[in-house]
Amino acid sequence: MSRQRRSAGFTLIELMIVVAIIAILAAIALPLYSDYVSRSQAVAALDEITSGRTAYEERTNNGDSDATLYTTVDNLGMQQDTERCHVTATAPVNGVGEITCQIKGNPEVNNKKINLMRDSSGNWKCQTSDLAARQRPKGCYP
Repeated sequence: MSRQRRSAGFTLIELMIVVAIIAILAAIALPLYSDYVSRSQAVAALDEITSGRTAYEERTNNGDSDATLYTTVDNLGMQQDTERCHVTATAPVNGVGEITCQIKGNPEVNNKKINLMRDSSGNWKCQTSDLAARQRPKGCYP
């Protein structure tokens, strides 16, 4: 009489291999996902302050010299505190000024700043000194 061996499911080694593969994939995916979230929060913060650039430019070109027209960001069509950032602006001096967003987000980007800088020629550029390169929005430089 020969006994037939019935399949009893997965062996312990097979289950350990599956768990190891999942752990390796998670070790790769989680840091990438964290960077993705950080960058998306930085991009959203930049978007918050980009809307104020038009009103800022209009006031500057009209020769408005009252600093509160700039430093009270409501006058620039923005809210000072939003879900994504705390917004401040400086009045232009010789045409040079800035709009700044202090980011509210996950620990990697929280309290870091993105600045829209206006030069005396009226050109705008995005600058950030405290965001890592992988978290910076495109077109934002240190």
